Amino acid sequence: MALMDGKRGLIVGIANEHSIAYSIAESLLAHGATCMFTHLPGDKMERRLRKAMESLGVPDAWTTSLDAASDEDLDRVFAKVAADVGTIDFLVHSIAFADRDYLKVGAFTGTPRQVFTQAMDISAFTFAAMANRAAPLMTNGGAMIALSYYGAEKAVPGYNVMGVAKAALEATSRYLAVELGEKSIRVNCISAGPLRTLSAMAVGGFSEILDWVEKHAPMRRNIVGKDVGDAAVYLLSDLSTAVTAQTLYVDCGVSAVSG
Repeated sequence: MALMDGKRGLIVGIANEHSIAYSIAESLLAHGATCMFTHLPGDKMERRLRKAMESLGVPDAWTTSLDAASDEDLDRVFAKVAADVGTIDFLVHSIAFADRDYLKVGAFTGTPRQVFTQAMDISAFTFAAMANRAAPLMTNGGAMIALSYYGAEKAVPGYNVMGVAKAALEATSRYLAVELGEKSIRVNCISAGPLRTLSAMAVGGFSEILDWVEKHAPMRRNIVGKDVGDAAVYLLSDLSTAVTAQTLYVDCGVSAVSG
C-alpha cells in the first residue's frame, strides 16, 4: 500500500514543470494520492498547467482557475471542491509574489507600501485564507503545507520583502496549527533550498546563491525538486501524524552553516 493511497487534496502553485509544486505533485502521485490543481487566471496559464499535468500522467485531473488575491474567487474554488468531491485530506500552498524590481541587493529600504503589502497578501495571508476554507472539508483530519525559504530566518541579499513575507508565512503556519490541531489537522512549512524556478530567478544574485550553496552546504550540492516532493509526502502522509507547527528544512544542510 502506497503512503498516500485513498488521500485526495488540492495543490496550488504549479506554473510549469520546474515549479516546486510540480515536484510535490509528482511525489504525491507516485505514492497513490489523488491531486487536484489550480492555475492563475487566463488561457496561457491554463495551457501551462495542462502541459504539466500531461507530463505528470494525469491529463484529466480536476482543475480550476484561482486568483488568490480575491476572496470571492477563493470562495468559488473551495465551494467547487466541496461540490465536486466533498472532502479533502491535504492542501499544498506553493504561491508567492513580490515585485521583482525590489528583489535586488540594496532595494529593500525603498520598498513602497503597495509592494510590501502585496507580497504579504499573496505570499502569507493567502495560506490562512485557504486554510480557513479547506479546514471544513477535512472532516477526518488532514494536513496542510506551505513553501518557505531560509530568507525568512536570515537576511539573504536580494530576497528583501519576500523574506519578510516568508517569515510571516512561517508564523502563520504555527498559529494555524494551534487552532486546527483539535480537528486533527496538521500545518507545517517546508523551507526549501534554492531551486531554479520562475519565481526564484526573479531574485537578484540568485545564481551566486546557488554557487555558494554548492560550495558550502554539508552535502556539497543544491537540492532537486524530488527532495522537496518526497519531504512533502512525509508531512502530508500518516507517517507524520504527530508533526505540526514545524518548519522542515530541505536544503542539503546549508541552513546550519554560518555564512
